[in-house]
Amino acid sequence: MALELRPNCECCDRDLAPDSLDAMICTFECTFCADCAADVLGGTRPNCRGELVRRPIRPAAALVNNPASTIRVLKAEGCKPQIALSA
Repeated sequence: MALELRPNCECCDRDLAPDSLDAMICTFECTFCADCAADVLGGTRPNCRGELVRRPIRPAAALVNNPASTIRVLKAEGCKPQIALSA
């Protein structure tokens, strides 16, 4: 199964093309723009506490047989800034 390339940031609904260098994902394929990932989420996925990393680019030729998702996922309440956890 191919990586699901979601078309938007789940926080701000910014469009994220399959070749976007600004798309960030967690291990559950939750997708955020680089700005929300850094400035709002602090580089960590709020639900799973997993690391957010740059989503890989799928070459255009591979998109023919493995297209990006067209299903938009958006947090209705937006994303809340993350508070650093104490050690």
